[in-house]
Amino acid sequence: MQPTEVVAALIRDGEKFMICRRPAHKARGGLWEFPGGKVEKGESKEEALIRECREELALTVRPERVFFRVLHTYPDLTVRLTLFECTIEEGTPTLLEHSEIAWIAPAEIPRYSFCPADEEILQALMR
Repeated sequence: MQPTEVVAALIRDGEKFMICRRPAHKARGGLWEFPGGKVEKGESKEEALIRECREELALTVRPERVFFRVLHTYPDLTVRLTLFECTIEEGTPTLLEHSEIAWIAPAEIPRYSFCPADEEILQALMR
């Protein structure tokens, strides 16, 4: 099975970073994740991340640099996830896709149930 290219945004505000809760009706519903989504055919990873943040959060972000890459296999698909450090250029986070948004500090990570693909990233953030 060919991995699905997925991108996500690490958006910080001081010591905290943004996480979003997946809607209940989606795969891995109710779990927390970094905002982002699938890279469409013909898009760069950066273009996909800008589009996804606009569609999901009504935000214009600027991907700055790659923070982490991970390959993870779920029962239904394999994802190659690239997490970019991003800054918000325009907008206020708005719930267009997710059920909740939270800003958390690394010490708060254990209080949330995240998508399994994010586990290695979360370990790096807690270090």
